Amino acid sequence: MSSDQAAINESSSDQVPAILPKLLLVDDNETIRFTLSKILEKEGFSVATAGNVNDAIKLIGDQSFDALLSDLHMPGAGDGLTVVSAMRHFNPKAVTIIFSGFPEMKEAAAEILLQADEILVKPMSPPVLIQTIKDRLKAGASSTARVTQTVAYILEHDTQVTIDDWLSRVDDEPEVITVRLSSKDRCAHLPHLFADLVSRLRKPLPLGTRALISPAAAAHGLCRREQGYTAAMIVEESRMLQVSMFQTLQNNLHQVDFSLLLLGVMAIADEVDSQLAQAMASYIAESKIDLLPVEA
Repeated sequence: MSSDQAAINESSSDQVPAILPKLLLVDDNETIRFTLSKILEKEGFSVATAGNVNDAIKLIGDQSFDALLSDLHMPGAGDGLTVVSAMRHFNPKAVTIIFSGFPEMKEAAAEILLQADEILVKPMSPPVLIQTIKDRLKAGASSTARVTQTVAYILEHDTQVTIDDWLSRVDDEPEVITVRLSSKDRCAHLPHLFADLVSRLRKPLPLGTRALISPAAAAHGLCRREQGYTAAMIVEESRMLQVSMFQTLQNNLHQVDFSLLLLGVMAIADEVDSQLAQAMASYIAESKIDLLPVEA
């Protein structure tokens, strides 16, 4: 090859930059994020970072990645497995690596490895970390299918957890819910509501269809009136219930079927609002009866 041809080839290769493997680094520790991202970039990775689960999921939904490196334990809702679950859904070919500061993770890793490709224990020397990531990229993502659950299953399985969370929210708002009740009386309507909701999630109604009539919801409105609730208190309890249900889904993002999540959330909101409307209708109807004059 002539020197001129070699120069042309060298020039051409310079004009086509190598495509760097894209990695998402997730850790709530800002120092770790900054230090590791610089090390990874120096080793030839294009790095995006996130400091919490929600930011990580937003990045995963907007961009494509070749690898994920996520801390397991993070503050707030969700954890590293939630991020892994989202990455598996949006970037199924991406390699997923969890790292944790707990040495016992290696001994208790069987279930986690069903979702992540690798578990690393902090602290880890940068050369070992880099080599592990590169080896995993060469091997490719695990072919193990992620076990997913429906929204209906999660809410049915975690009904009591959701109710407990709701009770805690109600107890934290004594200036809003001023009626003192036992936990049993406060929650008496919830088993019926959850049963109706799970049934609807398993047999979805077409969008725009009016929700089914619930006799239990109407009875709940009458009961709350007898207990001394105001209309505003009933509405606030219903709002808190939706928040608790969505919190349960957030806590289970690592196993939820993302393809059904949006429809499930819409069904939850519609069913809870429908039952609230039915409870309020009976509450108001009884109030009007009480205002009628008493015949002699």
